[in-house]
Amino acid sequence: MPMLAPMTALTLAAVGFALGWWPLAAWSVRSITGDRMPRLATLRLVAAVTTAVTFGLLGLRFGLDWLLPSLLAFAACATVLSIVDLVEKRLPNAVVFPALAAVAVLLVPATWATGEWMRLLWALAGGAAMFAVYFVLALISPSSMGMGDVKLALVIGLLAGWFGLSPWLVALLAAFVIGGLVSLVALALKRVTLRGSIPFGPSMLAGALVAVLLSGPVG
Repeated sequence: MPMLAPMTALTLAAVGFALGWWPLAAWSVRSITGDRMPRLATLRLVAAVTTAVTFGLLGLRFGLDWLLPSLLAFAACATVLSIVDLVEKRLPNAVVFPALAAVAVLLVPATWATGEWMRLLWALAGGAAMFAVYFVLALISPSSMGMGDVKLALVIGLLAGWFGLSPWLVALLAAFVIGGLVSLVALALKRVTLRGSIPFGPSMLAGALVAVLLSGPVG
């Protein structure tokens, strides 16, 4: 039905706004351990708008599909991770590991629906490969790539790998393209110096979202 996808997108956007405003904002607050806590109203608005946009885009792209729960779980965790990383330059295990578990479990019924069980093997391979790439980068340049990014790469690789090699490569490359653009903007606005660093987690998560949205047909 032509109107089904837009209606699904609008409904999910409303659900995402509500989730971002309260439980995801509260999860972000609990995950911030330092004294750089932003104003609660600002944090709630950022969480609500971010989740609404990502939920809406995923609903518009995939509609009512068995894959949608895993994508929404990823998007919800991505909101919390992005906020915490921007505030503290940290990706807490208490969010990364639940995201990994949720995505892994919810990909099983999505795979059953497609009947293509090799997708799970590709997902596992994608997670391991993405983890390895970021681990090597962290060893080469520990000042610019933290172990939180390495662990997050496992989640992103798992999800992107389920879609195939091309989306996996897009997720990997898009993270660095987005991160580079963000760095240039921050330098232009004098928000960071040449020796400074910018949290990379949000760029990784945005790259994963781009890869998923640009992926080919699922079923």
